[in-house]
Amino acid sequence: MSKTFPLADCDGRRCTVVADDGVPIAVRSFGATDAALTVVFVHGHCLHTESWSFLREHLLRDGDATTRMVFYDHRGHGESGHAHHATYTIDQLAADLDAVLRATAPTGPVVLVGHSMGAMVVLAYARLYPAAIGARVAGIGLIAGAAGGITEVGLGRLLNRHAVTSLQRAVVHAPRVMQASKRLSRWIFAPLIREASAGTRRVNPRVAAIATAVLNETALLTMSGFLSSLLDFDEANTLARFGNLPALVLAGSADLMMPFAHSVVLASQLAGAELVRIEGAGHSVILERAEEVAHSITDLIDRAADGIRARYAVAG
Repeated sequence: MSKTFPLADCDGRRCTVVADDGVPIAVRSFGATDAALTVVFVHGHCLHTESWSFLREHLLRDGDATTRMVFYDHRGHGESGHAHHATYTIDQLAADLDAVLRATAPTGPVVLVGHSMGAMVVLAYARLYPAAIGARVAGIGLIAGAAGGITEVGLGRLLNRHAVTSLQRAVVHAPRVMQASKRLSRWIFAPLIREASAGTRRVNPRVAAIATAVLNETALLTMSGFLSSLLDFDEANTLARFGNLPALVLAGSADLMMPFAHSVVLASQLAGAELVRIEGAGHSVILERAEEVAHSITDLIDRAADGIRARYAVAG
């Protein structure tokens, strides 16, 4: 594709969307508000919109001017507002996604692209808002995601309900002690997290800098609050709702947090799925292999656009 976004739009347009329970959600959009197609990017646990920064650079440089991109921070993440810990669930994030869609793309087709927990939010959205799938939602991208069973393989096996419950109770009732503990855990675990996220290749200094910044910025209540929802997550029965909808299922072969086996299961249950395996990439595949991921997302957008044109042709 040869078209590019206007230079004036390179930093995006910023706005705040108010969730249904009053929590402010920070949003950045790139491209014309009357674009033919809107792509909404849903980030992962303890991340924020800047986790898409490398990918966004490639899409802005090579993307189609008829496509608009929307990025936003989940509640408790980035520049969005914090909320009561009881609302830190994937279902609530799906409701927040609906609020973002209603405010920023009230009409026209959309493609939803989620990374890690963001992919889970996309699946939960399909269950909670099934009428939108195939009508407004013209395609989905599930990157380093899973439909469930995250405690069965990979680093998710280290999670258990007793430990998670104890951590959450301590965070709520002894925040100062836990904040000190968090500073220690950053020093000990930050290198491990960066290596686990980056796969088998040497960590790019820029990738490492973003990973460290995100870890430092994430509130402990946010970090612990979503763990119960992750433990209970199971949207295996939701996959059938997508039918033949164009789908991208992408993950790194060296992802220790969400092993590639999860993506194989996802793709096997999605009739319209293209399964992409990025050799040597870890959980932060959108950072470390952004160009390759961008090409796959561009292909997804093209497939979604073809589907939209075919639907209009039949209707006409």
